[in-house]
Amino acid sequence: MPSKTDRTGGEIDWPHWAERTQRRERTSKFSVTLAQAINDIETELEDRLGVDDWRLSTAAQHRKKDGRPYADVSPNDPGAVVRWTMDGEQYAVAADQYDDLRDNVRAIGLYIAEKRKMNNRPVHTGQDEFATAQLPSGNEDVIVAGDGTGVASTQPPHEVLGVAEDASDDVVEAVARRLSANVHPDNDDGDREEFQRIQEAKEAMLSG
Repeated sequence: MPSKTDRTGGEIDWPHWAERTQRRERTSKFSVTLAQAINDIETELEDRLGVDDWRLSTAAQHRKKDGRPYADVSPNDPGAVVRWTMDGEQYAVAADQYDDLRDNVRAIGLYIAEKRKMNNRPVHTGQDEFATAQLPSGNEDVIVAGDGTGVASTQPPHEVLGVAEDASDDVVEAVARRLSANVHPDNDDGDREEFQRIQEAKEAMLSG
């Protein structure tokens, strides 16, 4: 049984090398409760990915009975970290972009869900979608899921594209096409990483 618990007594297990967000955002786009956001992560990791073990770490006080944060907590540090083990490998995702713990936990859950969906598509890629979240053996504080910059990429796909969560496929494709043209790697001022981020966001929304 995965532990799902955190016994750090209100001290977040944040990767020491990862930069913290200095100016956090307030958002109202997530309609789930903190408990539901954690349950969704549990479903993704246990039921859909079949991980060996996982743990949520936050700066909030966690209940002794199950190790989860109290429903109405509002810690000064709203960041969250989810670590898990799967097939003998360790993984981690961290988020602190938002000023509410619930929203950062939700962002992590969406990131994991998006990566799982991409990993299940019938295409061949150079590496597993979760490779960016994999931790090298012997040093688990070296990498966190993200875009290769060392900072977690947890922004929901509709935010990357700047469209509504329920935007139609036509709108998603049109916006993604326009944004991609501006940062295409073949341009003199192109941005390969941003181009890839847009493509992943488009695919996540179209497959959702």
